[in-house]
Amino acid sequence: MQESKENVLKYKLAYSGIILFVYLIGKNIPLYALDVSAYREAYFNVEELLLQSISGDAFRSSVFALGIFPSMISGFIVQIFMAIRGLFTKSGISPGKSRRMTVAVTLGIALFQAFTQVREIKFMASAQELPLVQAIAAAEMVTGAVLIMWMSDRNSRFGVSGRMVFITVNILERITGILFRQTLDRLAVPLMISAVMMFLMLIMENTEKRIPVQRISIHNIYADKNYMAIKLNPAGMMPMMFATAVFMLPKLIVSLLISFYPHHQGILWWQENLSLTKPFGILIYIVCEYLLTILFAMLMLNPKDISERFLKSGDSIVDLHAGRDTRRYLRGVVWRLSLIGATVMGGCIVTPMLLQAYGGMDSTLAALPTSMMMLIGFSCNMYRECVTYRNYDSCRPLF
Repeated sequence: MQESKENVLKYKLAYSGIILFVYLIGKNIPLYALDVSAYREAYFNVEELLLQSISGDAFRSSVFALGIFPSMISGFIVQIFMAIRGLFTKSGISPGKSRRMTVAVTLGIALFQAFTQVREIKFMASAQELPLVQAIAAAEMVTGAVLIMWMSDRNSRFGVSGRMVFITVNILERITGILFRQTLDRLAVPLMISAVMMFLMLIMENTEKRIPVQRISIHNIYADKNYMAIKLNPAGMMPMMFATAVFMLPKLIVSLLISFYPHHQGILWWQENLSLTKPFGILIYIVCEYLLTILFAMLMLNPKDISERFLKSGDSIVDLHAGRDTRRYLRGVVWRLSLIGATVMGGCIVTPMLLQAYGGMDSTLAALPTSMMMLIGFSCNMYRECVTYRNYDSCRPLF
């Protein structure tokens, strides 16, 4: 028993390594009858980076082409549904039913995404064979999405960082692809911008606001040293990823509509402007990022739940009455911190987007600062999780 406890971190890292090995293999298995010669040169810009961080391979033409997008957006939809349902009823939903709902929504989104994306993929097939080939490829993509969902769930239980490991691998792939294709003189300015953004992200991820808490169960010299810590960026990097998923959903709808109405001026306008290379698309993405940052912060640090726990335990924030005053204070703190986090992250994201949109920086190089910032943000979370398991391994039984 003691031996297994001392190796928790090692076993979790090994399990995540196996999951990533399967994921990397799947990313390199092309779809059935794919015209491989049409997918040899990768194109990198800020939009492609963000979309590829939650999709599978660079060309979105492998069995893992859908990536974690279906499971991410389905989890988000189910959470929103449960939150709205909680406003009208006090009866909860069992974890099993919630899981089944998530799987059903994931399958629906995966089918819709596969049906949309398969129309843009180039196959080695005649006009008569093309419908059957597209159907087979779509089935492969849906199967890959379900497998990724299963691996993400298993990695959350037995590995490290859940679905974040897939995002990290995709980002690393983008970074190496950019660095190996550019010369040092062209990389100078993007690397300087990257350093500034990485520094800001380190501050946001490792700075916290400490709220003094008075606990009735502590009566020693540490009674005055109790506090509730709230990170300066309460929601972390997940709002950016979910903003990408939410932004990708209308793009898929527009792509589907344009295949049926190729000459419709309104749909063509949306297709052209709903892009992170256009000011309108950038504005929509930043609005999504702001709203999701605030939403995730309020869900993760629910002021109502915290104030109710204080009431039940008898604890309180120093100089504040438990209950309504505590709830109002915490709501204000979470609002301010989430706005600060959303502003800093939004500024870091929009800078390379604007440089690309107005010609100040090559589209490929503009993707580098954002990818470096995202890598640092996810690495901080993974590092803290590994430190927790390492500290657990270092504990020794009393007897």
